[in-house]
Amino acid sequence: MGVPTKTAPVGRLTRTLPPGSCHLYLETPLLRQLSTNEKENTMKAIVQDRYGSPDVLELQDIDKPVVGDNGVLVRVHAAAVHPGDLIVMTGVPYVARLAFGLRKPKNRVPGRDVAGHVEAVGQNVTQFQPGDEVFGWSTTGVLAEYSCAEEDNFAPKPSNLTFEQAAAVTVSATTALQALRDRGEVQPGQKVLITGASGGVGTFAVQIAKSLGAEVTGVSTTRNVDMVRSIGADHVIDYTQEDFTQSGQHYDFILDNAEAHPLSDCRRVLTSKGTYIPNRGSGGSRWIGSLGRIAKALLVSVFVRQRLRPFVSMQKKEDLVVLKDLIESGEVTPVIDRTYPLSDSAEALGYVAEGHARGKIVIIV
Repeated sequence: MGVPTKTAPVGRLTRTLPPGSCHLYLETPLLRQLSTNEKENTMKAIVQDRYGSPDVLELQDIDKPVVGDNGVLVRVHAAAVHPGDLIVMTGVPYVARLAFGLRKPKNRVPGRDVAGHVEAVGQNVTQFQPGDEVFGWSTTGVLAEYSCAEEDNFAPKPSNLTFEQAAAVTVSATTALQALRDRGEVQPGQKVLITGASGGVGTFAVQIAKSLGAEVTGVSTTRNVDMVRSIGADHVIDYTQEDFTQSGQHYDFILDNAEAHPLSDCRRVLTSKGTYIPNRGSGGSRWIGSLGRIAKALLVSVFVRQRLRPFVSMQKKEDLVVLKDLIESGEVTPVIDRTYPLSDSAEALGYVAEGHARGKIVIIV
């Protein structure tokens, strides 16, 4: 004879058990509550535990951020990625690891630019409440279902933008704004040249320069000429057909997002008191990146009247508000090339690494 058996319920299923076995009732109220609490305290996120190619990025369940007294917890609807995220991902140039972590990234979750709605706020927060739609940045990562930062990292989302468009704004638009307004001190009627005009910073720079009253020339490749013109450029140079350093034109301000020409060639097309800002942020040696070119620009600037002014942009709430006003007035509109789901973040950063993005790359969460 066979051994008698009986069945025990397991959730909604049953399992055959031998005599004397314990019956495992998994759907008890306590276990259901524990499961619910676990789900409430965890989130899906892209995690990076070592430097390398996009393959180091993994989708995992991790702890949800805890809101401090001055913090704002945002339910992320969209996040943007850009070339700066590649530096954090690869750890190259190596000098960047002094800031991001010597052996591996200090922050496991990548990304800075975010848009979403407020989920919770700390007891000292006065500017936001749950349900508010915001955009801004976080230094603890945004490629996740939730992100947390202090309230001054956020501003109300522009009313005429989707979350996807709003996520594209912060780092790139702030860089363009500070380069043109603060470092370049661009004035109405001045001639401005923007290389890499079809990229993330470039598309914002063209529009912001126009809002400042400048006459804008954008430099891009053939397939992007019409797009750069459509966002407001007065003139567009196709670099595959024409070298702007040989054109005979002179510019009051050059924002060089491409850095494809020697510094001496770029100086040749600056006015006698013009300003040149290198802004590629990548390239150069694996050890110091573009710091060599920056150091050269600073050294040369000591001996000439032209202003050669490398800079690092800093996110500020006040600038988010300025950008919000420019966007709501219709003077600036984010240009989005592609969107990806959170699970395809590695593919998105791989596309950014190719260097051919038209505008911004956005992750939908």
